[in-house]
Amino acid sequence: MNSELKNKILYTLILLFLYRIGTFIFLPGINGEVISEFFSSDTGSVFNLLNMFSGGAFSRMSIFALNIMPYITASIIIQLMSSVYKGLAELRKEGEYGRKKMNQYTKYLTLILGGFQAVGIYYAFSNLEKSAFISNSSMFLWTTVFTLVAGTMILMWLGSKITQNGIGNGISLLIFVGIVAEFPASFVQIFDLARKGAYSSLFLIFILAMFVALILFIIFMEKGTRNIKIQYPNRGLMRASGVKDDGTHIPLRVNMSGVIPPIFASSVLMFPFAISKMFKGSIGEEISSVISKGNALYIILYCALIVFFCYFYSSVVFNTEEVADNLKKNNCFISGVRPGEATVNYLNFVVNRITFIGAVYLCIVCLFPEILVTKYNLPISIGGTGLLIIIDVVIDLITQIQSYLFSNKYNNMGKQRRIRVN
Repeated sequence: MNSELKNKILYTLILLFLYRIGTFIFLPGINGEVISEFFSSDTGSVFNLLNMFSGGAFSRMSIFALNIMPYITASIIIQLMSSVYKGLAELRKEGEYGRKKMNQYTKYLTLILGGFQAVGIYYAFSNLEKSAFISNSSMFLWTTVFTLVAGTMILMWLGSKITQNGIGNGISLLIFVGIVAEFPASFVQIFDLARKGAYSSLFLIFILAMFVALILFIIFMEKGTRNIKIQYPNRGLMRASGVKDDGTHIPLRVNMSGVIPPIFASSVLMFPFAISKMFKGSIGEEISSVISKGNALYIILYCALIVFFCYFYSSVVFNTEEVADNLKKNNCFISGVRPGEATVNYLNFVVNRITFIGAVYLCIVCLFPEILVTKYNLPISIGGTGLLIIIDVVIDLITQIQSYLFSNKYNNMGKQRRIRVN
């Protein structure tokens, strides 16, 4: 392995290790016993999803309890606004300058959303039957908000440093490490319950087989593509002259939007739940119970948001009008389709069908494990969204490492050839 790649991997591991240390640093004035009792009894709340993304930091009320979720939510809003607000749409097209300005706006919005969510968390845990804070002093409100928002900004900085100087996407790796960190505890708890007779050996084999099948299904769908063949005007001359024509394709992934839709959907659903916890009495309890995980309304909203973000994000990453225009400028055309508007209509037709399949696939992957776990009361913190994130991050990480090794090998071969020529 190349020494530079080793340094990148080591740099990434060090920053991820620092992140894990931060998940065990508690908020000032927090009562850990009350928090533990809340999470052991309230297993169906949306807070448990945030706890999964944070690697248990939320259930410990650490400085990284909010994790990177405010930044993800801010990214949703900025991307939505860029598709409807002309100023942001033009800014997105201005290359490196536009990208920096968009990132700057996203960070500002992250501060606002992080503060809002931190206030919601404070009131949610201070309004419990027994307050999770050692005192009702307003000082703990401000220290909680400041500490949680600062923790999110630190994670944003760690993620950007990993992306720039390490290997892989920093934000994705932070979420990945948080999810994987909860694996050992879940497995130990399941086997402990099986030892006590709560589950039979045959049942455990069945559950394991179901999760293995789900993992294989996710890998199959993530690797699935729809190739659209494109042709050049001189291809006929190439074939006539005996030159082999391998053809060129536009590969369209079945799941074009990756893990973005379920993460975005989860982030949006956290808002009404956090707001409901600000209200004391029956009003807040009624709102939180209606949108708790496993309820019919939660499932409907979750699926609807996944479908919406699938179509929205696929339109962002694959603009059919731009693709058709680029094909026309390069004298290319899709086989059997006329250039121009006919190409745009054909691409829209194909992308919409693929996006629908991808949206149904994401709904199945995200909801099936949750229904299975809820029905059999399994103590597994990871769901379909977690599995999807893990597999996508691993595939992306392997691809980046392979690309880096291939690029490095190609550069070394070029250097050797130049040395021999000289």
